[in-house]
Amino acid sequence: MSDVSIENIAFTTDKGIGSLARVGLVVLATDFTIEHEFRQVFTEPETGLFTARILNEVSITPQTLSAMEARITDTVNLILPGETLDVVAYGCTSASMVLGEEKVFERIKASQPNSKCTTPATAAFEAFNAFGAKRIAVLTPYRSDVNQIVKNYIESAGFKVPVFGSFNEEHDPTVARIDTQSISNAVDQLKELGDFDAVFVSCTNVRLMDAVCDIENKTGLPVTSSNHAMAWHAMRLAGDNRKLPEWGRLYEKLLV
Repeated sequence: MSDVSIENIAFTTDKGIGSLARVGLVVLATDFTIEHEFRQVFTEPETGLFTARILNEVSITPQTLSAMEARITDTVNLILPGETLDVVAYGCTSASMVLGEEKVFERIKASQPNSKCTTPATAAFEAFNAFGAKRIAVLTPYRSDVNQIVKNYIESAGFKVPVFGSFNEEHDPTVARIDTQSISNAVDQLKELGDFDAVFVSCTNVRLMDAVCDIENKTGLPVTSSNHAMAWHAMRLAGDNRKLPEWGRLYEKLLV
């Protein structure tokens, strides 16, 4: 019996994944967390999520963060080459503050000139505005020199940081393993130290999504993180205005 092959079989097409919007996400090579948390939000195929990883060092320092600037455009080029993206999100909080949001946007637009852009810093500020929050408690995993950059950057955007806490862990894979109970306990400690309107947990490798509602219920305050805020912001920029209260107060808000 001879082998049989058939070519040019007829097919039809539909609009495919991302028929309403395509969201590109630049992920740090060392990140365990951001894709998992984004996919908890981007569950509808009409708003497609497409990722590429950018080379970075396992130690988070101002120098290693700055080194990523030259790689951003080439990484965005890897996301659906030759296709347009409606939104591009750059997944590093501290690097977006070290480089500045406008520099990150410039690098993104060198690849995707018509895309809307966001970073964790950009998204956090949009979240604070949606909450009507001016006094922000900040929790990070970073070492002290990165913490100072983060604090200064948030304050330069017009917010106050009356309370700041850190795990002081610069090894990124270790940060990814900090459990949500430790996050909750740290927020409790911050709440004992001062008054604030909202909590921001910085770093895309830190897990918060599954614990955000419990922490909000316990503290009575709105809570967000790098991934939590940027997934919301990217979703809203893509034109998806669904309310998802299972992910906390922010996901009932529209852009201000």
